Amino acid sequence: MEKSFFWIDILNPTKEEIAVLSDVFGIHPLTVEDIGYEDTREKLESFLNYYFLCINSFEEDENDYSDIHPVNVSVLVFKNYVLSFHLRPLPHTEHILRRIVQLSQYDFKVNGDWIAYAHIDDISDSFIPYLNSVEIDVNTVDELVLILKESEKNDMLRRIGLARKHVTALLRLLNDKSEVIKSLIKRISTLNPSSENLLYLSDVQDHVITMVQNLNHYDQTLTRAHSNYLAQISIEITLATNDTNDVANKLSVLGAVFLPLSLISGMWGMNVIVPGQMYDSLIPFVIICAVMAAIALISIYLSKRLGWI
Repeated sequence: MEKSFFWIDILNPTKEEIAVLSDVFGIHPLTVEDIGYEDTREKLESFLNYYFLCINSFEEDENDYSDIHPVNVSVLVFKNYVLSFHLRPLPHTEHILRRIVQLSQYDFKVNGDWIAYAHIDDISDSFIPYLNSVEIDVNTVDELVLILKESEKNDMLRRIGLARKHVTALLRLLNDKSEVIKSLIKRISTLNPSSENLLYLSDVQDHVITMVQNLNHYDQTLTRAHSNYLAQISIEITLATNDTNDVANKLSVLGAVFLPLSLISGMWGMNVIVPGQMYDSLIPFVIICAVMAAIALISIYLSKRLGWI
């Protein structure tokens, strides 16, 4: 048994089961605490007889394919065996076993470092479909935010917010992976400089860094799209305000035109003696109407000269 290698994958263990395993395999109490905690940060810790790798995978929301929730995967690498723990069903174990079967045809010997690498690699690859989906959403938002009509922009702010939510969730799960891989590379290069796992881990690290850079670019694109959207809304509000002010100005000029006319008609409509009342002729009436018309025409002319209408 000492010369053979084995790997035990444990799904959703109870506290009692973890306690039994810790006694059998000599697991440190700090590691036991991290295994049972669902929100442990990604890290690599070295102990006397093993090293502990905590890496974040994810599970999909049943009601929303694009909504993902982090799931911790704990990998304990001993000299001749590996223990892995996860609290939710994940496809990574099946994928790794399939790779082991395929590599066994080439006389490949599995070791603990390779199991750790395989977990990191398979978890990192599982993010690729989500990044592709986010890239499509971000490019669509960036293109449409400047060409949509006003009636078509009601849903744009929600789409921008949803895309940023997805980008943030992916960044949260990918940000620390590069540092964890870097720590694992440093450990393996110190103990076994000729290990081929170093090349594999470097390749995965490059992929993770590229994904993080892409997500940062998507976040900047969404920030710019959000600013453009708000700028367009501000411009539309300004134009609407200008139109309202223009109508108000025209109404004000119209009121200014009719104000003196109302004053004149009011004065000659009082129940007192006014000029022209004693005449049995329409001449005073015609004169009053002509004066009112002249005042109206002069007011309109001056308003146009001053640019009020």
